[in-house]
Parts: sequence; structure tokens; C-alpha cells
Amino acid sequence: MDSRLHIIAGHKAGKSYVKDLFVSPPFRVVSVGQRKNDNKLYQIIMSSSPGILDGDRYQLDIELEKGSALQLQSQSYQRLFNMKDEAVQQLNISMEDNTSFAYVPHPVVPHEDSNFKSKANINIGENSQVIMAEIITCGRKHYGELFKLKKFQNLTEIYHKDKLMVKDNVLIQPDLIPIKSIGNLEEYTHQGTLIFYTTKKNVDKNELIEIIYTQIESQHEMEIGISAMEDNGFIIRALGNGGEVMYNFFRKVQEILWELE
Repeated sequence: MDSRLHIIAGHKAGKSYVKDLFVSPPFRVVSVGQRKNDNKLYQIIMSSSPGILDGDRYQLDIELEKGSALQLQSQSYQRLFNMKDEAVQQLNISMEDNTSFAYVPHPVVPHEDSNFKSKANINIGENSQVIMAEIITCGRKHYGELFKLKKFQNLTEIYHKDKLMVKDNVLIQPDLIPIKSIGNLEEYTHQGTLIFYTTKKNVDKNELIEIIYTQIESQHEMEIGISAMEDNGFIIRALGNGGEVMYNFFRKVQEILWELE
């Protein structure tokens, strides 16, 4: 199935709003309400499908007009079903100046023989910031499907003024790269990545890293590391054995970063 989602976030009278929205099945986008009195836009992506199926092609286009702030949320865990061929997803995010975008979805559950490739292209304007996260599980652990997927790949590229600033490529392919080998997942079953990049001049990445470390110190169920970028941003990597713990941790980090002015 070829499916498309297109959201344009506008900004007027100091508030962010849905300026335009187009979805095709199985997508649906619903407002979750503004949990805070911050005039930012909060939307949840929902799906009538139980998961991503063989041959599915998802096209997601998100535009943020000048001054807007959009936080997307997911409905539930994303399942990747058994596939003979593959499924693909393309995510394009266009951010004008003075914008903020965040997307910390629920974990991905790759079933046996699933084959999924996702690519995200993000173009960020001046005085803006982006938060992107992803959590990959081992599959249906209670069904004995520990990393029985064919392949999972997620490539993320962030551009500023047509220059590539961030490139992150997550690849899990058990027949090519042994999952439990040293330097890979070893004894862990879940892997998480959170990318933060900003073009705001008043944001101190080192100060933010120190604040996040206070959250890490309270975590005893995961191994977590932060890599500072040469530019103004960082990447968090997490390894663990439970999706919910990792998801809740990334949500806490998102809350810290989302409040930045």
C-alpha cells in the first residue's frame, strides 16, 4: 500500500496551528491538545493498520513555517510484519527559521523475516531545533523471535543551508552483523537513539549534556552514552532489555529540550 501524510504547521498571533493536513489510509492525525500553556502544537499520528506490511510504502512530509513549533507523538508500538520483499518509509521535514520539531515515537517491533528501510531528510532553518528518536526492539521476545528479522535500516540526515550537518545510519542485519558480538548489542535486546541538533546561538550543548547526565544517573536498567557533536548538538545512545523504560527516558529528555527558548 502506498500511503501519504502531509502536515503544514503554521504560526499566527503567537500560536502554532495546523495550517494544512492531508492523509491517506491507514494514517490519521489527531490533536492531543496543548498540555501546557505554551502555544505549541501537539499532534498524534494514528493508524488503522496493525503494523507495516510487505510492500508498504510510506511517504511523510512535514513542513514548519516560520515561528511554529510541532511535537508529534505516536499511537503505540510499531510492528513490522513478516515480509517476502520489503517495506520502505521516506520522511521529509522542512523547517523554516525560528522553528522547533520533536518526534519521540514508541519502540519498533520487527517480526521474523521483516525487512524495513527508512530514511529521514531534515532541512533546518536559523534559530531552530530538532529532536528525533528511535527505539528498536529484538522482536517478539516471548514468541522466541529474538532478532529474526532480515534487515532494519534507518538513515537520518540533517541539513542546514544545504550543508549536511548530521548523518546517522542505524543498521541491524543479523546474517551480516552478529547482534551479540562485542561492540554491537552484546547481551542487550533493545537499542535506542536520540538526536538533538540546534542552530540556536544561545544554547550551550555542554550545559544540556550535564543536565541530562543527572537523568542518566538515576537509570540502572540501561547503558546510556552521549556523544557531543562538533556543532551545536549531541546524540544519545541507549542499550537495554525493555522498550518502555527506554521510551520513558527519551520522553524525559525530550521534555528538557522542548522547553528551550
